[in-house]
Amino acid sequence: MAGSFFIIGMIILTQTVVGILGNFSLLCSYIILHVTGYRLRSTDLILKHLIVANSLVLLCKGVPQTMAVFGWKHIRSDFGCKLLFFLHRVGRGVSIGSICLLSVFQVITISPRSSRWAVLKVTAPKYMVLSLFLCWILQVLVNVIFPFHITGKWSDKNITKEIDFGYCSSGLTDKTQHALHAALLLFPDVLCLGLTLWAGSSMVLILYRHKQQVQHIRRTDASSRSSPESRATKTILLLGSTFVYFYILSSIFQVLLALFDQPSRFLVDITIIIAACFPTVSPFLLMSQNSSVQRLYLAWIRNAKSLLL
Repeated sequence: MAGSFFIIGMIILTQTVVGILGNFSLLCSYIILHVTGYRLRSTDLILKHLIVANSLVLLCKGVPQTMAVFGWKHIRSDFGCKLLFFLHRVGRGVSIGSICLLSVFQVITISPRSSRWAVLKVTAPKYMVLSLFLCWILQVLVNVIFPFHITGKWSDKNITKEIDFGYCSSGLTDKTQHALHAALLLFPDVLCLGLTLWAGSSMVLILYRHKQQVQHIRRTDASSRSSPESRATKTILLLGSTFVYFYILSSIFQVLLALFDQPSRFLVDITIIIAACFPTVSPFLLMSQNSSVQRLYLAWIRNAKSLLL
């Protein structure tokens, strides 16, 4: 068992380090492009918030969980445990909300002028900042009750039944209260997931119709190149489908955790690893699809080589 926990600890540590570095470097790239005068897309603001939310998830869950798996010091402060869990939940919720906003705004952007969404093409970007602000506020309000069910390892509270999260634990309330709490937390997630699936299917349909309309003129190489909007839409579809896949997989393991009064540490750790997959993978998906970021990285590499030589 010691060997398996060591492997799990290394996986969580690698996920955390790689994910934080990936999100940090991508955020720096967006900032540098913005400072140097590069015109960013309107949806890039949502991506910046997604990066911050993903970093919050990795920092507040990956770092303390790695410490717990390797048997390092637990968080002695009960307030510290509550704060980390609260920030993790807020970051996770904003990450889900950002994917939802990203998909919905992109559907509005690429919708034909004859569609019913055409009137929102001009007004939607004006409400992007407000939508992101409300997303953060909503997650803070929804998750504010979550810390009341979390206690630190060194807490002197007498809890007969608890779920061990490695560095913190959760006291089990009665089933009715637990079900109401779970429903409150799940409602925004399910709503965002439904909107993301709807927006994704709408984007696929719009792209398919557009391809059918221009198929008869796509004979030369120049005409067969994808437009910037089409490439951005495909990137968002890739990001959204990756999110949906990991979210459903994570939800399955969350249900398994809820079925046991005292789940094993192995099941808890595997659930944490799966939940951290999207925040770790998403920055590299965005890097691979963004030619401006790729050119910036190549310029950094050339400058680094010239300095070393």
